[in-house]
Amino acid sequence: MTLIDKLPAMADDALGVLGANAERLAQTGTAKQQKEAAAVLPAIRAELTTRRERKEAEAPRRATGGRKTTKAKAPKAADHTADQLGDR
Repeated sequence: MTLIDKLPAMADDALGVLGANAERLAQTGTAKQQKEAAAVLPAIRAELTTRRERKEAEAPRRATGGRKTTKAKAPKAADHTADQLGDR
């Protein structure tokens, strides 16, 4: 079983780390590492894209309406009592 065959079974965070490492090695690795990273990067990117699209499709849709406004709260009864005591 090759690394590419294992991609669908990998956890999201492990796949993300693998992708980041492959990106890094494709840029700064040895010639052999760059070649191997270039070979697996398309499959890693495709799997990441598939997962992202699946999550977006499964995410609940939000209402597109504006923000709800809240009504101003009426003063508490205790607030009026203090005012009444001061009037005496």
